Amino acid sequence: MNKLERLWNNLRSSLWFTPGLMVTGAVVIAVLFIEIDSHVDAELLANWPRLFGAGADGARGMLSAIAGSMITVAGVTFSITIVALSLASSQYTPRILRNFMGDRTTQIVLGFFVSIFAYCLVVLRTIRGGDEGRFIPSLAVAFGFVLALVGIGVLILFIHNIASSIQASSVISSAAAETITAVRKLFPAELGRGAEPSEGNEALELGGVEWKSVPALRTGYIQSIDTSAMLAFAEKYDAVISMEQGIGEFVVENSPLVSLSIATAPDEGVVRELNGNYTISPRRTVEQDASFGITQIVDIALKALSPGINDTTTALTCMDYLGAILAELADRRIETRYRADGNKLRIIAQGPTFAQLVAASFDQIRLNAAGNVAVLLRMMNAIATVAERAKSKRRKQILLQHLHLIMDAANATVEAPYDRRQVMERFEKALALLGEKSLRFTSDRTEEGTQKQ
Repeated sequence: MNKLERLWNNLRSSLWFTPGLMVTGAVVIAVLFIEIDSHVDAELLANWPRLFGAGADGARGMLSAIAGSMITVAGVTFSITIVALSLASSQYTPRILRNFMGDRTTQIVLGFFVSIFAYCLVVLRTIRGGDEGRFIPSLAVAFGFVLALVGIGVLILFIHNIASSIQASSVISSAAAETITAVRKLFPAELGRGAEPSEGNEALELGGVEWKSVPALRTGYIQSIDTSAMLAFAEKYDAVISMEQGIGEFVVENSPLVSLSIATAPDEGVVRELNGNYTISPRRTVEQDASFGITQIVDIALKALSPGINDTTTALTCMDYLGAILAELADRRIETRYRADGNKLRIIAQGPTFAQLVAASFDQIRLNAAGNVAVLLRMMNAIATVAERAKSKRRKQILLQHLHLIMDAANATVEAPYDRRQVMERFEKALALLGEKSLRFTSDRTEEGTQKQ
């Protein structure tokens, strides 16, 4: 199932799959109309001469004009798409290009124009006149005309979609929506009231086990892991599998991929079977790697905060959506590293923790937002938003730690008393939501904040 899902994700994010299906459908429709025309009485269609009265030369001329214009428009739309991809890559981050390529509207529009071209070609080759034996598929020709009219509206839709999709807010919201979808899929269970997240149990660590290393057969990023197949493998060989690399991490060929608790060194068949459960690719994807979705938004924020661009508004938008993603994570159970078959440990996995995802969201932006009061305040707002959803004391402590780090950055870089008062008020509000007492501030930094760091 992992391979099928992987294939489907690759197909739907490509620019050729949907247009290819549409071209195939257009050819089938053209053949159907031609067959229908061959069985329709020509005298019946002659009753509507303004709709179906074109001769062979007229039908050829119209379909040739439609086919030529559609392939020209298709070329223009492909060019506009490439320009949009280039602009998005340079303006935001190259890591969001896959989002543009997977845009369903763009794929359908490109497929529509190419499909009309293919449709016209198929119909054109069946038109006969004069000594060739007269045959004019009037219904097919009329439908080609209708497609050409619809194509005008589709072109307008495409231009509107491109103009909307390259806006910063659209790019960020698209990346956030994909990440939230991945979060809901990867971490479906919510925490019970007062329950702690299961993020590891050191008592399950194995001692005195002789591990046999299994090397990676490819170099690249781990896109996905078929955990069900890994568990079945462990049960088959009565072994424990310790994953050396997690999803989203970079692995080098012949470096350790997993370790096995088996008596003999793994043979070539075992190595290939285990590697077959991994998807290793030159790029990361969001489907099983929620941290990569966070990375995309953080990259956009860092580009916006760079001195060459200095776009604070875009950075603030990124913080809003990062807060929304973490709020979605706040009350979800992150599965333990350990997978068992009954009471027998089978897999020691590598996966993200809540602390790692929060750090990925805040650390780099905090380091690059020195002195930017608006961004520092919005980061505190994001923590406050997440704090309202978090039920776990452990997770509230993680949020509290990052809140103090942001406050330390503000104390070190914000000098104006007015700005410092704003930061202090926002800090105390977030503290209250985390269940902490309000702190007394000195002119430079909080005494308690200093002790906590």
